[in-house]
Amino acid sequence: MAPAPGPSAAAPETASLWSALRDVRDPEFPISVVDLGLVYDIRRAGARVEVDLTFTATACPCMDFIRDDVRDRLLKEPGVEEVEIRVVWDPPWTVDRMTEEGRAALRRLGVAA
Repeated sequence: MAPAPGPSAAAPETASLWSALRDVRDPEFPISVVDLGLVYDIRRAGARVEVDLTFTATACPCMDFIRDDVRDRLLKEPGVEEVEIRVVWDPPWTVDRMTEEGRAALRRLGVAA
């Protein structure tokens, strides 16, 4: 599966969902899961939303927290009643998935990206 183009190419029905997920921060870095490139795709069919989500490592200690935060945030969006999160590992996450905003935020924290 090729990576989705991300929030800049979001379909009209998911643009607000991508925007909402910018509120969800990685617990280890104060950077949104969108800017970190952890959200691979968002699909919406009526009141149901499906999210393809990855993590920076298979042993990421924050997986449950991030999944819960993504679900909770999307359920606050108008018309969203059900959220399914699918954790994907292929393709693997790399820093190339990060937005420029995410890279800049990491640099401000003293982390090379």
